[in-house]
Amino acid sequence: MKRALFLFLTLSFISYSDSKEHQSLMATLFAQSSAEAYANSQTIYKSAQDNLDALIADKNHTAALEQTGKYQNKPPAIILDVDQTVLDNIAYQARLIRNGSSYPDGWIEWAKEEQAEFMPGAKEFMEYALSKGVEVFFVTNRVLEIEQATINYFDILGFRLSSKLDLVLSKGENGWGSNKTSRRELIAKDYRILMMFGDNFGDFVDIEENLLPPKDRVNIAKKYKDYWGTSWYMFANPTYGAWEGALINFDYSLPKAQQIKLKDSALDTK
Repeated sequence: MKRALFLFLTLSFISYSDSKEHQSLMATLFAQSSAEAYANSQTIYKSAQDNLDALIADKNHTAALEQTGKYQNKPPAIILDVDQTVLDNIAYQARLIRNGSSYPDGWIEWAKEEQAEFMPGAKEFMEYALSKGVEVFFVTNRVLEIEQATINYFDILGFRLSSKLDLVLSKGENGWGSNKTSRRELIAKDYRILMMFGDNFGDFVDIEENLLPPKDRVNIAKKYKDYWGTSWYMFANPTYGAWEGALINFDYSLPKAQQIKLKDSALDTK
């Protein structure tokens, strides 16, 4: 009897461990319930606000690698990602765990529910930027189908976007794919980009530099060390992102057990 119970508990643990969704349990709880996650977001936006005036004054400054030519007299702008940068969608991750499912199951429905909240400090910072004459653009890989729902929800949360400009540049709009480079280039034609914000390396660099093995991604991040904390602001997102894809060679079709094996092999115990 005891042996049977032991085998049952062991198999249950293995089944639990093999679930990709349960791998994100601690990360989701950290993002959803910890004082540390709240403080991280507030710190980023407060630091950016403290730096903004100086970057407005420095006409030679740009945050965009894509910005070339004579940009010094262009009006200033900032670029932000949406999910886990401006909007907190961690409750969606919690649903995936509870339902035993995975992205993109239920994502479109979640976005249309308009249940997300602003990340701590986001609204205050964006309002400060606007008060200084800085345009606020959102470059997101949310699909075009939910762009209007995103705009509507910003309004519900008290941050109304101008209807005169296309301020939300979504995946699928104008033929845009996941690579955000062309959208940054488009904004840079008319604006001097002061700062960029995101939770994924691809929010700052071209997709070719984002979709590389983990060590290569870290080395490239080091190459741009002078940008971090002044021009570029990264939100730590332990629940999903290209960092995870890099661990499995961006092959999301692999069986869960094989994905876990690859991730486990990436652990460095030295």
